Amino acid sequence: TAMVFVWSNLTKGEPHFTLTQVALNDVIMVFAFGPIVGLLLGLTSIVVPWETLFLSVVLYIVIPLVIAQGVRGIVLKSQGAAGLAQLLDILGPASLVALLTTLVLLFGFQGKQIVAQPLVILLLAIPILFQVFFNSGLAYWLNRKVGSPHCVAGPSALIGASNFFELAVAAAIALFGFNSGAALATVVGVLIEVPVMLIVASIINRSRGWYEHGRNAPATKTF
Repeated sequence: TAMVFVWSNLTKGEPHFTLTQVALNDVIMVFAFGPIVGLLLGLTSIVVPWETLFLSVVLYIVIPLVIAQGVRGIVLKSQGAAGLAQLLDILGPASLVALLTTLVLLFGFQGKQIVAQPLVILLLAIPILFQVFFNSGLAYWLNRKVGSPHCVAGPSALIGASNFFELAVAAAIALFGFNSGAALATVVGVLIEVPVMLIVASIINRSRGWYEHGRNAPATKTF
């Protein structure tokens, strides 16, 4: 979900709307991630202690959110909005480097399996491709029908198609290890989602004229 900020920026999305979407999504996942994972693993007869799922949520969602909010509050009090903006400018590249480093390490651990199992990769890719294109297309079309501005429709479509692969990767590694099939599935998800989301962002940008031409702007009352 953190990558939604990148996708939104690529489509010139409204930043406050994007932030609200991501925040709401994160709050939902704090409470829904454990039950959803427990349900899906239960359907496949894989037993995972609820304590482990709870710990994953705390480690990978709650603690980062609490730390970020605490740092934000301290910086705002001591340095104001300008200081916070300066800190974000510093952390932005650092967070991107950290994400890329994590992906490189994951691909390094799973490289042989990715190359050796092309059919498995294809089977993993098909539902991800369908989900991304269907969800983003549906959200984009619905935004057009209700008259949402293009700067809102873009991030709305992108977050509707995005996945919690960052959390999925972390949870899979914590539960099953770097070399597990679960880790492979989440790594493949990231490998596929990034270029596909770039394609979706490109489609959104290229279709701006079509979107604006057919958008049903909400009626305004005159007094």
